[in-house]
Amino acid sequence: MPNDMSDSYHYNVMRRALQAVDRLGPQAGLDTLARELNMSPAHFQRLFSQWVGVSPKRYQQYLTLSHAKALLEDRFTTLATAQEAGLSGPGRLHDLFLRWEAMSPGDYATGGAGLTIHWGWFDSPFGPALVMGTDRGICGIAFAAETGEDAAMADMTARWPEAHYVEDAPLLRPWVQAAFGQQDGPVPLFLIGAPFQIKVWEALMRIPSGHVTTYSEIAQSIGNPRAVRAVGTAVGRNPISYLIPCHRALRKSGGLGGYHWGLPVKRALLAWESARLDGTTG
Repeated sequence: MPNDMSDSYHYNVMRRALQAVDRLGPQAGLDTLARELNMSPAHFQRLFSQWVGVSPKRYQQYLTLSHAKALLEDRFTTLATAQEAGLSGPGRLHDLFLRWEAMSPGDYATGGAGLTIHWGWFDSPFGPALVMGTDRGICGIAFAAETGEDAAMADMTARWPEAHYVEDAPLLRPWVQAAFGQQDGPVPLFLIGAPFQIKVWEALMRIPSGHVTTYSEIAQSIGNPRAVRAVGTAVGRNPISYLIPCHRALRKSGGLGGYHWGLPVKRALLAWESARLDGTTG
């Protein structure tokens, strides 16, 4: 595959475009942005259309810092009704068949002892992705574009320090390709976390693609409305980025909040999903 067609290359262009839009403002035209990225306008437009399916001009509205606030106004999801709001409709990015099971609290407390976790590096729409999984499903996805590959690996292996890690990208590839929309198929998840964390992660999976919710709404939905700070911590500890969509959790103010793998990745995730949803509904 040519370099300029790879997903990671597209994400690197996106990251630079975010910086250019922040510096120049959303009124910057196609020619201006292309010049900032040292590309011809035609090449820049072609790359964006391949990556997200819409033109750069339309896409710019999703790159602005105010986009998260607009999402809260227009696409806020109440988790009590999220199942009806689009989990099987256009709000689902690829109509994924996600099924998940959780490790028992006792097994989690052992730090992954007795588990064999397979891992591999894959290209993704958001840069290099480290994917980990047991024989029961994906248990980790880390994006390394902002943190670097060594830091991403150290972060993930520290979560389950007693597990046995084996590099085996071919084993994981069918799940990964289904997860990123490159082929059809089920995407099994194996949640390794404390009981409270797993409650929060299951709530996150009820937020349709292209929509957002707030940390306080998640706390309400799991029956613990005062636990907003604890919810934020659990969101930040989510090991399966993108599939457990912690990027769709925002502050009530419309602020992005944090994102474990870097705010540029969070903004790109929200922008990509919004543009793709609008492309299917408008």
